[in-house]
Amino acid sequence: MNDFCSGDYPCGLSCRGVGRQDRQLNTYDYMADVAAAPTENDLVEVQFKHTRKGYFRNENRLDLAKGDMVAVEASPGHDIGVVSLTGPLVALQMKKASLKPGTEIRRIYRKARQVDLEKYEEAKALEQGTMIRSRQIAKELGLNMKIGDVEYQGDGQKAIFYYIADGRVDFRQLIKVLAEAFRVRIEMRQIGARQEAGRIGGIGPCGRELCCATWVKNFNSVSTAAARFQDIAPNPQKLAGQCAKLKCCLNYEVDQYMEAQQRLPSREIQLETTDGIYYYFKADILSGQVTYSSDRRILANAVTISAERAFEVLRMNREGLKPESLNAEATAEPRSNDLLEQESVTRFDNGRNAGRRAKHNGRRSQRDKRDRRG
Repeated sequence: MNDFCSGDYPCGLSCRGVGRQDRQLNTYDYMADVAAAPTENDLVEVQFKHTRKGYFRNENRLDLAKGDMVAVEASPGHDIGVVSLTGPLVALQMKKASLKPGTEIRRIYRKARQVDLEKYEEAKALEQGTMIRSRQIAKELGLNMKIGDVEYQGDGQKAIFYYIADGRVDFRQLIKVLAEAFRVRIEMRQIGARQEAGRIGGIGPCGRELCCATWVKNFNSVSTAAARFQDIAPNPQKLAGQCAKLKCCLNYEVDQYMEAQQRLPSREIQLETTDGIYYYFKADILSGQVTYSSDRRILANAVTISAERAFEVLRMNREGLKPESLNAEATAEPRSNDLLEQESVTRFDNGRNAGRRAKHNGRRSQRDKRDRRG
């Protein structure tokens, strides 16, 4: 580790680059301890609830660090957020977020005071009750939509309602009713099923927290072709996540599978031996093993060989030659697929149980002898 250190730059990870953040919006500032980092950039990245971030200008030249609570400009009033990134990396994050050149960048007013934080906590405490009441109102109005989350602005003057709907929803009457019921400015934002799962969170079948709730920010489309490339059985119950959509993790390894599949022979290729013709049946893509069957429709006389051996047999067939078998070397006697035929049914018995049975049988034989004498 010391080989990569210099006098001007620190070694390893900087604790200053890690701060209080929320799940998938985490950003590590790897230039936090770089003394020579440029400081002419006054842009600051501020994180709000769940999947919402914003970029603001530090016109007052406040001494801000990662994790500071700040009051920022909003419309109307102000909002409360957490500083998640400062310095030259903010411009790169803005470029990654694909912000348009003419986007308005608002200001940071001040560091959050105690009064601001108290009002902020009061507004956040209203979110759960507001969400439940808004769902009832939407149901009474007969709207085909589901309100999944509510986010209050830091000063309590505005509330964002996140909803899911299959089609277009005319919620003009809903906005009027919500404004009268909660006495705040209403903003409606439509999200997808994946975004809702990320906001709610949960545990996946892998035993870990959902990817959409921890680190996934861009939800790319997932198709059944990704499952076919990886030879995954098309079972809807296993392929669907908690959002009822195809799991995002189907896309994680599909590129590796597609690259490895190019090193395997085509499914249409038939291999000829002196015993007959063998047809492609299945393949272990990552290990490069291919299983061939002597029957086109069912698995019969299965032989598993490497992709290199399959190409070697194919080359011999093109030259008019036929090997005696697909395997390069003589194979052992094929093993039956019947588990009871492979092993003894008493293979799980331990020595102690066997001793008990022998002792019990000995006592029973002694009783039988005494009965005969009597």
